[in-house]
Amino acid sequence: MALSEKNNSKAYLVGGGISSLAAAVYLINDGDFRGENIKIFEQSKKIGGSLDSQDLSSGDGYVMRGVRMFEEKAFTCVFDLMSQIPSLTMPGKTIREEFVDFNQKNRSYSKSRLLKNGKAIDARPLGLKLKDRFKIFSLLLKRESSLNDLEIQDHFTPAFFKSNFWYEFCTVFAFQPWHSLIEFRRYFIRFIQSFPNIDTVEGIEIAPYNQYEFLVLPIVDWLEEHGVEFVLGTEVVNLDFDSDKGEEKVSKIYFKKGEMVGRVLVEEDDYVFVTLGSIVTNSSFGSMTRVPILNYDKDKSPAWTFWENISKNRPEFGKPSVFNSDVNKSKWTSFTITFRDSIFFELIGKFINKKVTTYGGLNLVDSNWFMSIVLTYKPYFINQPKEINLCWGMGLSPDKEGNFVKKKMTECTGEEILTELIYHLGFEEYLEEILKSAICIPCMTPYVTSHFLPRRAGDRPLVIPVGYANLAFLGQYCEIPKDVVFTVEYAVRSAQTAVFGLLGLKKETVPIYNGFLNIRVLLSALRTLFR
Repeated sequence: MALSEKNNSKAYLVGGGISSLAAAVYLINDGDFRGENIKIFEQSKKIGGSLDSQDLSSGDGYVMRGVRMFEEKAFTCVFDLMSQIPSLTMPGKTIREEFVDFNQKNRSYSKSRLLKNGKAIDARPLGLKLKDRFKIFSLLLKRESSLNDLEIQDHFTPAFFKSNFWYEFCTVFAFQPWHSLIEFRRYFIRFIQSFPNIDTVEGIEIAPYNQYEFLVLPIVDWLEEHGVEFVLGTEVVNLDFDSDKGEEKVSKIYFKKGEMVGRVLVEEDDYVFVTLGSIVTNSSFGSMTRVPILNYDKDKSPAWTFWENISKNRPEFGKPSVFNSDVNKSKWTSFTITFRDSIFFELIGKFINKKVTTYGGLNLVDSNWFMSIVLTYKPYFINQPKEINLCWGMGLSPDKEGNFVKKKMTECTGEEILTELIYHLGFEEYLEEILKSAICIPCMTPYVTSHFLPRRAGDRPLVIPVGYANLAFLGQYCEIPKDVVFTVEYAVRSAQTAVFGLLGLKKETVPIYNGFLNIRVLLSALRTLFR
């Protein structure tokens, strides 16, 4: 089918996250689709998926379920997408140009990467035992197929998980010892070019604002200008298929909107793009006085039940149960702190290099909760008042009892989490003053690292399943060989792969940067292992 003939085709996208937004952009710019022929179905009332930072606007502070890092060399698809979207704050420039301008003037640098007993420790020596160094070497040489269902802790010694390397690696990427060895290996290879700076995270680049205002809003604005329809508050529940000349095709899309049940008839030349699963579904926010609820009932989550429905009797659609059946191994507690005066940031200044304007994070290695915090630059939100400072944090071991607050992190209010943090930093003399002017909002996210759970080939479906003529999968739970999940890059790459492949375009997906094949990069990384 020639591109010009695709003007009358329709595209239906399930899920309103960044992968669907990116797919819609590529459908218009590369697939010659008219915007009014594209519909994006989203169960919630807000577009953006996990990129959803927000100002509560009622004096209750700011919330973000996570922060995102970028690296231009590694995030080639993201920067390709950015180059196509106009900035909302810098007329005449794309958001890629806005990003580059910002990072030329601002750089990340963590002066005090690891903290213990309220003091910075030397994070440069990685502290790896000789046996674990060789285990890293051997892992890199293994075939991925030999690592099916293995956990990281199946490969390394117990000492590995007490090393500076592990503290620095797992706090940047949110790995746990029981997570997939396959994913660990992919991450090591994918970011090998940044490995020598793992103690300072100098290679990380930062968006000029939070990910929602910087990335989601400009794309939504651009898509709306092109006529794309956003169908919000609508839960897609199942698909029907017809067989045609040996190929399967989606023929119907079933949805619910409130009490209404409906269906969409998918015509001969139409396409369906489906985002599978969700890392932020069933999230729950608390407050300074309220504990967030652990809601792990996947039966109430449209993102998971939809994948389960369409994969019944279709093994080529993957196995959602591999990823959504053990929240104790996929959850974390995160928190956002809004500081209405400067006392906390003045105190924490001793851990920060004053010559930089963005900070790579502080990791409390003696915290039972394994807490980490990231101090955001200002303004992190476009309309953020000058006197407001923000901090995001997480606890990778939320089921353990705190060192000072004798409760599990999962059982703590925002005030209790902030109290624990203040004691770890050695600021207890100022406890009452800080608590009086701060708002800490905890968030429980049951499935946030579920894509890291041990898996094998076939547990995640291909972006374009074999034998299907008009269906493609998007997001963190489809399979893109050699790339790493839990990144915006993975989501956008799935969109590129889906649109270019399904439409049969004579255009290749932007190549994955492979520093592993660069001898200088490889030698530098190997030298780093012996620090």
